Amino acid sequence: MLVLGIESSCDETGVALVQCHSAEHKGEVPELLAHALFSQIEMHKAFGGVVPELASRDHIRRVLPLAQEVLKGSGRSLSEVDVVAYTRGPGLAGALLVGAGVACALGAALGKPVLGVHHLEGHLLSPFLSADPPEFPFVALLVSGGHTQLMRVDGVGSYVLLGESIDDAAGEAFDKSAKLMGLDYPGGPLLARMAESGNPKAYTLPRPLLHSGNLDFSFAGLKTAVLVQSQKMVAAAGVSIFKDLPQDEQHDLAASTQAAIVEVLVKKAMMALKQTGLKRLVVAGGVGANRQLRAQLNEACGVRKIRVHYPELHLCTDNGAMIALAAAMRLQSGKQQASANYAFDVKPRWPLDSL
Repeated sequence: MLVLGIESSCDETGVALVQCHSAEHKGEVPELLAHALFSQIEMHKAFGGVVPELASRDHIRRVLPLAQEVLKGSGRSLSEVDVVAYTRGPGLAGALLVGAGVACALGAALGKPVLGVHHLEGHLLSPFLSADPPEFPFVALLVSGGHTQLMRVDGVGSYVLLGESIDDAAGEAFDKSAKLMGLDYPGGPLLARMAESGNPKAYTLPRPLLHSGNLDFSFAGLKTAVLVQSQKMVAAAGVSIFKDLPQDEQHDLAASTQAAIVEVLVKKAMMALKQTGLKRLVVAGGVGANRQLRAQLNEACGVRKIRVHYPELHLCTDNGAMIALAAAMRLQSGKQQASANYAFDVKPRWPLDSL
């Protein structure tokens, strides 16, 4: 079975084609045949963040050319597609409607069923496309620009929420802290690169909820602390803006900020593993590409003899491959059937544990 997946939840347009095995081979991981991705970063950079209307319009321009690219790269034709999958939510309503509309139109034109997919389930299952795929059950640490969650995963569609951010997500903490430092959008990856040459112990920053006794996260207070510290540094140096500070001071604050975020993520993940008694951790989402996070998780899991799995780096951001994969695994496991009803809706807010 061939599943064409379309991702359009925010500022990346992704399309992919996955080969799904039959239910009799549900233990086998679906195969990614081809995928293509277009990022809108350059367009939104001028505004310092995602502009929803512009994002929606750009998805309209990109999705069909990307689909053609995927089909050409896979050597398959559109008529061979068996199911068209799309991101139903969560995400920006207008952006989601583009992917849903195109997917359902394709399904109707081909006479093939369609399937709406949960964006976060796509991230959660994306490590199954890696060279070292996980096995169920496991604890999942979902860390992206809009979500930070710990989940117990016993199988496809079997998710229990263990803890989540009560305000800013980890990705937001990276991006908003970077913006306070005057870095271009999206600032998170730039902050992480600056941190590589900084001293993570240079400034004492809070680790919110680290000792709360639960598995929830909070990063809004850290963002405020970064603002206060940067203002102190600017005043002490007698300069007008943070970017006028000596480079080593900028890098030290970046490293201290990253260290605070990473420490909370790592310790909460270890707590979740201890509470559940599971010996396998899956990390997914854009922040899962952070080198320091991976290094500290590898070290902590190595000490505890925990297996840790990540998506391939090029599949950490939003992409069509994870949507096609999630649809394929749902179909293969028998958890859901694709539908020939082409009336569609989207869910901008959609808790993963409600599946």
